[in-house]
Amino acid sequence: MENKTNYLFTSEVVSPGHPDKCADIIADTIVDKLIIEDSESRVASEVFVAGKHVVIGGEVKSNFKLSQSEYEDLVKDALAKIGYDGKSSFTHEQCLHPDDVEVQVLLNQQSPDISQGVDQTTGEIGAGDQGIMFGFASTETADFMPAAITYARMLCDKVYNYALKHNHKLGVDIKTQVTIDYGTKENFENCKPQKIHTIVVSAPSVDGMPIEEVRELIQGLIDDTGLPTDMYIKNETIIHINPTGRYVNHSSLHDSGLTGRKLIVDSFGGYSPIGGGAQSSKDYTKVDRSGLYAARWIAKNIVASGLAGKAIVQISYAIGVSKPTSISVDTMGTYTKFDDDKLSQFIMDEYPLTPKWITDKFNLDKPSSETFLYADVASRGQVGQSDYPWEKLDEVEKFKSL
Repeated sequence: MENKTNYLFTSEVVSPGHPDKCADIIADTIVDKLIIEDSESRVASEVFVAGKHVVIGGEVKSNFKLSQSEYEDLVKDALAKIGYDGKSSFTHEQCLHPDDVEVQVLLNQQSPDISQGVDQTTGEIGAGDQGIMFGFASTETADFMPAAITYARMLCDKVYNYALKHNHKLGVDIKTQVTIDYGTKENFENCKPQKIHTIVVSAPSVDGMPIEEVRELIQGLIDDTGLPTDMYIKNETIIHINPTGRYVNHSSLHDSGLTGRKLIVDSFGGYSPIGGGAQSSKDYTKVDRSGLYAARWIAKNIVASGLAGKAIVQISYAIGVSKPTSISVDTMGTYTKFDDDKLSQFIMDEYPLTPKWITDKFNLDKPSSETFLYADVASRGQVGQSDYPWEKLDEVEKFKSL
């Protein structure tokens, strides 16, 4: 009898306190502010966080103007919300404190060469850039996301929320990682994870807290996360907690951060191809953002309707052109009724997928605390959260009736 070896797949997640995520959240805090005040704002404000310095660069076109001091307030408010509020038991040398932050603003006006193609006289919106976007969905979890990133997010959320409430023990610059054992490649291809093979959690702890106490605390959080009992078998799972033995110094004081550097974390944990650009820092006309949301929405509705076990949807655009230059569906051999050619043609025939259509469909020009905020999306992941507008399963019946 053939001896089959384990087939493993791993995804990682970082908390909002990771310097790269701080950059994303600051950038999208700016996007939120400008679009809320002027829904036609055009924004691409990259953020670099290094030491005590926050540099905001890029292009903005808006009827609402922010002063230097207002940008500084947005940055410090965002950092405080993340957990860098100066109230933890970590010193000014161990992690970032908001009063120490220095903000430099290097923003220019958006080029008229771009805006003339984006804001069209017909009312249509041309794509803010060329590019490719990929959406993905699978039957591995209830939210139609891959298992490894789903469980890594659950763990990260658990430890991060504990750190926010117990900042005399833990800091907010947290990373988690989960390895799933599928048993065989066939199980992997057919979306059948067998168990959690390995868990890695790294969370900063205050100086003087013994590593044994840190590991006992975080182990308790892992056990209390609510991981599926058929997937998480404690005495069979390899667990690494702060594996270096000491993790006190953290934040941008000890690791710089940059917008767009966590695309895998923000999307599907490596299960799927990713597009050519980041989402955070960009307004809704930038198809790196809106195209991902549309592609994820299509893939999720395809899989939820039972037409495939998993699906990758690719959309591409040309700058200044509204209609996609291509749309394709790849179900990786898991389709149940219609093959990929027919599914791709159906999407092209039924859904315009222009930037304006996507914007109107998901109200991307109307971020608010009642609906969604781009800064919140930056902190939680661009896809996979059931309360996002682009996660709605509102076309399932249409797909089922094909």
